[in-house]
Amino acid sequence: MGYKDYMIRATAADAQIRAFAITSRDLVEEARKIHNLTPICSAALGRLMSGALMMGDMLKNEKDALTITIDGDGPIGGLLATVNNRGEVKGYVRNNEVALPNNEGGHLNVGGAVGNGTLTVTRDLGLKDPYVGTIQLLSGEIADDLTCYFVESEQIPSSVGLGVLVKNDFSIMEAGGFIVQLMPGATEEVISKLESNIQGMKSVTDILKEGNTPENLLEMVLSGFDYEITANMPVKYHCGCDRDRVERALVLLGKKELDNLAKDGEDVEIKCHFCGKAYSFTPDNLREMMQRAK
Repeated sequence: MGYKDYMIRATAADAQIRAFAITSRDLVEEARKIHNLTPICSAALGRLMSGALMMGDMLKNEKDALTITIDGDGPIGGLLATVNNRGEVKGYVRNNEVALPNNEGGHLNVGGAVGNGTLTVTRDLGLKDPYVGTIQLLSGEIADDLTCYFVESEQIPSSVGLGVLVKNDFSIMEAGGFIVQLMPGATEEVISKLESNIQGMKSVTDILKEGNTPENLLEMVLSGFDYEITANMPVKYHCGCDRDRVERALVLLGKKELDNLAKDGEDVEIKCHFCGKAYSFTPDNLREMMQRAK
């Protein structure tokens, strides 16, 4: 039985707690290869994608999508991950070449790479306007920031733990994490027991290093509670871009812009942010698009 990326969902203490856990090594490795990431960028994007996937599992409908954007003043510039509720994620960082000394704890200094700024969650639920929530970054370490987002923007007391371990050759050794949330009406007893469980845990990176599974992670978080795993889903890096989509985006530029591009007489190459695939359009293609543009 080989390794596979997957996530699980659970409820505990008579539905007073809901929890998610994920292992995401292969999809983070795929993102690393596509974007040619340094270890610190792999850690930042890997944490963000793992958190986004678990949040995507909270989406109800197949067409729903969730995007987390981090804009910081650190050298990484910013990063983004977008997910659906089928366990598919894609993402990128603005500057893939960041390298910094480790932080005081001896871990990759993701907070230093991200800096100060904002975290924005956009939920597109197929309604006219998407739901958008923005908070100030707490540490730039991503797990703390998502914890803070749930409390500030959604008023759900939560704890998020995320980790990515990178080998000396820059490939990904382990990646994953958990989200645990208190539902309305959780008793004081449940709250304090859960808090003490989380405070007593090692860092997610250390837990993953020991070869623990998502099930083991939830065992630690929910120690002493009755809990039930209610779902198990494979997760993967998936872009889904195609020529049609890129064409539609070009048409949105409008006639004038397309005309300027066509006048150059050169083929226009558009590269996908998420997978690096290149799409080429001739001046004739561009003129044809002008017929469809506003």
